[in-house]
Amino acid sequence: MLHITPDQDAEAALPTVVFLHGHMSAKEHNLHYAYQLAEKGLRVILPDALLHGERNEGLDEVQISLRFWEIVLTSIEELAFLHKELHRRGLVAGEPGVGGTSMGGITTLGAMAVYPWIKAAAVMMGAGNYVELAQAQMAQYESRGFQLPISAAERERMLATLAIFDSERNQPKFNGRPIYFWHGEQDVTVPFEPTYRLFKNLENQYEAAPEKIVFTREREAGHAVSRKGMLEATQWLAKHLTD
Repeated sequence: MLHITPDQDAEAALPTVVFLHGHMSAKEHNLHYAYQLAEKGLRVILPDALLHGERNEGLDEVQISLRFWEIVLTSIEELAFLHKELHRRGLVAGEPGVGGTSMGGITTLGAMAVYPWIKAAAVMMGAGNYVELAQAQMAQYESRGFQLPISAAERERMLATLAIFDSERNQPKFNGRPIYFWHGEQDVTVPFEPTYRLFKNLENQYEAAPEKIVFTREREAGHAVSRKGMLEATQWLAKHLTD
């Protein structure tokens, strides 16, 4: 992982963000987020996901894609370790936030469903409809003639596990915590509509504090976060982790 801090503050207890990269990316590809956050006085942890970056095992994109949900669930599990270790070392002030791009945004939403300690979140072109997304992915592979290496029973067990982390099925777990969404309307990799639908459904629980949930949509954007979105997300995290 990469560990980014403001100058002279490497050992101090600081507001902290764990920021997660996307599918087929790596930790260093989000250094611009880390720079903006460190400039605002935050500590940033950038981990490599399983099979990515320095954890690469020489698999091709198809092999890695077939293990997509294993990667996501491993990253969620590893967040618990990072959380414990940040506190053990006295490096975090209060509780950390979590954010990410694409697969990292998907992971962030799953983590919000199981970790009440996450103080604030930023979801950049992510999705929380785990079960629906997994079913669509499997259907897509099968339509291309891939024989998925799992039995019907294994498929059902996998979907039951993903339901535990599914944002649409676990909306009360968000518990009014600050969350920022960015999504391009032309995104064909992680579709816009399900994430926007989640945002509209979540708005009900934020009625008393509507400023704690924001969705920035960009009409012409595809699967690439704009500079505007990156700056908004980092400002959002800094504001809600230093309050």
